[in-house]
Amino acid sequence: MTQVEGRGYLLTEQVNLNSRNLDQLSSLEFVELFNREDQHAIAAVEKAKHDIAVAIDRTAKALHHGGHLFYVGAGTSGRLGVLDAAECPPTFCTSPDLVQGIIAGGAGALVRSSEDLEDKAEDGYDAIAQRHITQLDVVVGITAGGTTPYVHGALQAARERGATTIFIACVPKEQVSAEVDVDIRLLVGPEILAGSTRLKAGTATKLALNILSTGVMVQLGKVYGNRMVDVAVTNSKLRDRAIRILHDLTGLDRAAAATLLSQSGNWVKLALLMHWTGVTKEEGDKLLAQHNGNLRAAVSSYKGV
Repeated sequence: MTQVEGRGYLLTEQVNLNSRNLDQLSSLEFVELFNREDQHAIAAVEKAKHDIAVAIDRTAKALHHGGHLFYVGAGTSGRLGVLDAAECPPTFCTSPDLVQGIIAGGAGALVRSSEDLEDKAEDGYDAIAQRHITQLDVVVGITAGGTTPYVHGALQAARERGATTIFIACVPKEQVSAEVDVDIRLLVGPEILAGSTRLKAGTATKLALNILSTGVMVQLGKVYGNRMVDVAVTNSKLRDRAIRILHDLTGLDRAAAATLLSQSGNWVKLALLMHWTGVTKEEGDKLLAQHNGNLRAAVSSYKGV
């Protein structure tokens, strides 16, 4: 990490000239300004698309071989990582330990400010050691301003353990360097409220994490077409979604789709395989296991027999 006295040189700390009269705007002007500035978040992700694609491929390969994905951050960046990790089990029916969020200060930092804890690189280093991360795993360090010691400590520990390392920051490489496998820079420019990286930087980071985790899950066979066929049926909303997926993809009415879902043990992917091939639940389980949970591959192999 590049060390420079002070942080005013960082892109994320600079003053946005477009919002210099922020406190004099009407509410409508205020909203319009935010909307214009937020376009930079989308543009920043587009410019980083090649690096994000590499991150998807590297992460999917690691998880396919038994690895885990860890997000590490502090403050807003840490909370965004924890949020993305927490949404994987209900969306893709992953085990809670497959994608994990590590935030400086632990769970308490999710609901109250503990940004002072981000200054301890040794804490980030220890967090990696405590989770017994290995060369099979992927560690994504997230820090809008790029300098967070906690994140750099975690990345150093991950590198020493042979893990794949990914860096997500909103400053140019020449301002803050990082020795990682994949270096993603989301250059959104100065914030409307100077230094408040929960704004454009946070938005761009959330977009990138959405793309990363969803892309990985697609490659792991958690999606068929654009349907979440591994959705965890844990409440009425998700059960309704599962039934609608079965209805849409099979043409069954809701009652028949609900029955099929129950017969599959509430696993949409297995229900579809049973319907399309006529296999039993037990046979379908084995077929999916043979194809690493990839429904399209399982169906194709059965029909090719």
